[in-house]
Amino acid sequence: MNRRTAIRAMQFASLLLMSASTSFSGPARLALAREAAATVPGQTELDRYVAKPDDSFRWKLVSRRDNEQGTALLLDLTSQTWRTSEEVDRTQWKHWVWIVVPKGADSKTALMLIGGGSNSTEPPHEPPALAVQLATTTQSIVAEVSNIPNQPLELFHDGHDRREDDLLARTWRAAIEEHDLGWPAQLPMTKAAVRAMDAVQQATAVEDDVPAVERFVVAGASKRGWTTWLVGAVDDRVDAIAPVVIDVLNVRKSLRHHHDAYGFWAPAIGDYQREGLLDKLDDPGIKGLLDIVDPYVYRERLTMPKCIINASGDQFFPPDSSQFYFDQLPGEKLLSYVPNAGHGLEGSHAIETLAAFHASVVRGLARPRVSWTENAAGELHVTCQPAPERAKLWRAANPSARDFRFDQIGAAFIAQEIEADDAGRYRVEATPPSQGFTASFAEFEFDIGAGSTLRTTTPIQVSGSPQLGK
Repeated sequence: MNRRTAIRAMQFASLLLMSASTSFSGPARLALAREAAATVPGQTELDRYVAKPDDSFRWKLVSRRDNEQGTALLLDLTSQTWRTSEEVDRTQWKHWVWIVVPKGADSKTALMLIGGGSNSTEPPHEPPALAVQLATTTQSIVAEVSNIPNQPLELFHDGHDRREDDLLARTWRAAIEEHDLGWPAQLPMTKAAVRAMDAVQQATAVEDDVPAVERFVVAGASKRGWTTWLVGAVDDRVDAIAPVVIDVLNVRKSLRHHHDAYGFWAPAIGDYQREGLLDKLDDPGIKGLLDIVDPYVYRERLTMPKCIINASGDQFFPPDSSQFYFDQLPGEKLLSYVPNAGHGLEGSHAIETLAAFHASVVRGLARPRVSWTENAAGELHVTCQPAPERAKLWRAANPSARDFRFDQIGAAFIAQEIEADDAGRYRVEATPPSQGFTASFAEFEFDIGAGSTLRTTTPIQVSGSPQLGK
């Protein structure tokens, strides 16, 4: 039994007890079923926290809407109690969970979207547009959980409402200063997504004319992308993952490269700098924390199909950051850098790739296999099976800095069509420019019968003289 399976077995025992109750909450007897969670060999604090019993878990059905297009369920979920009232101003994590079931959907595998947002006691009026779009496109169940992380949160009564990276960075600092590895916000974020999956399973099991969900594809962006990796590491109901714009696995190496490439810390990660974290990457406290929250630590567990969607101009991460993790990931994996896009991926085709990937999982469609080798000159030789519908080489230049952030260079990547050679290989040259730096990658478009185009790419290679950040 692998670690994910062992952990999930204990979680499942808890759910069996829970389902025997007339209310969908976490009764006290759950504690007995989950106490064994502390004894699985090879566990981290993340594993133990996610498996720890929590009587505050509960959900209720707020509304059900049926129309010609299908059914939408809205759940009010309390996922957990995190920390004490002396440490945070709101200890219970609450979420809205939409479950969108298009007419005719019959797969028991759902897409779980991990969403952000802010806490609100008022239920939303309409399901999220993205969930509806993906459910309609893939003809499958799509669920979306909101408010991960729960925010804003005030820590230690400091009068500061914290959100997003400001919140995460402060919890990292608390973990180090308090010598308490239960502090990093990635722990409750992961548990919230797992509990949302529990709620979706339970709700669909009792609703009429709705397939009972058993398995999941998990996707999320940015901090939710980080959570996507960790959910895949701790829960064996996950058949595939699609982390989006979180190009930072192998965190310490990636962050060192960030500073080497730019010569400074980009404003996008300024919250971590302000908390004094980035200049202490070799401190034992940082090392211990990253041993829990860095998805790279769990890479041996991440054997499921992976579609990794990143932005060529991400304001958080240099574009060649996948060099620190992609080759070390086991199992099937697709890399998809979106050209001329920043961290928000506005106006891009990323949703098409996500839809195609999810559809391939629920329908059992064959996905392309793209592999490459690199020669001594840094040139990639790429092989695609099957042949793509279209292939492009994207290249951008910055004559003055090793910096390809979208807000610095704009839509600087220019595409040209490329053809395979007689051996069926595509070449991606990494010729250093006469001045400054260039970034290059190849993009391949596939029609796999999913109703959306699946785009996959090579890593982005940055060339320049001198070559920095290695």
